[in-house]
Amino acid sequence: MGVNESRNIVVTGANRGLGLEFTRQLLARGHRVVAGCRQPGHADALTQLAAAHPGHLHVAPLDVADERSREAFVHEVAAMHPALDLLINNAGTLPRGERFGALKADVLEHALRVNAVAPLLLAQALAPQLAKGRRPRVFNLSSRLGAMALTETFQTPSYAISKAALNMATVLMARALNPLGIGVLAASPGWVRTEMGGERAPVTAHESVQDMLDMLERRAGLPAGEFVDRDGSPLPW
Repeated sequence: MGVNESRNIVVTGANRGLGLEFTRQLLARGHRVVAGCRQPGHADALTQLAAAHPGHLHVAPLDVADERSREAFVHEVAAMHPALDLLINNAGTLPRGERFGALKADVLEHALRVNAVAPLLLAQALAPQLAKGRRPRVFNLSSRLGAMALTETFQTPSYAISKAALNMATVLMARALNPLGIGVLAASPGWVRTEMGGERAPVTAHESVQDMLDMLERRAGLPAGEFVDRDGSPLPW
């Protein structure tokens, strides 16, 4: 996925935070991006990027938790790009204020739908296009908070459980997609200064995304479902 090789790339949750930064940096590297977001009409930053990169950015409506929205999005992507090179499953949700003794089933279930179920089903639906791509990859945005081996306190249960589920989904995706020549990788972007990460986070979105894209470019072979940090170093499950 070099600078001089223009690729067809899908980014979910592209209207803010890491998704917006992925879109910005991919366009700067000369790639073509389909950016999925829930309300394209209110995605001002994406609209400005589309104007600055004519023909290279298409913004499409996508609510990853909604089956009909996913189906319409996949149809739109397939009509534009018969071959895809990279799917970045970035869209995520982090419920606030959860505490043991007051957990809600609907909050847990929504986090699972957004953070784990949607990435798996999008990869499944876009597999025919990815199979026609050049060095195709599915890249899942996970988190250290989803690592059972690193969990020492009770915090963000819906997010942590759903990211642990995403890690398992990543391994299963790899088993299904590797035989088609499609690599699958999950990465933690670090604690990033976004609306989700908060102002105290030590890493900027620009730094995190640059590290992850550089890591993807230099990674050789067929990723088989590994869980890594943004620099490519292995993380424990």
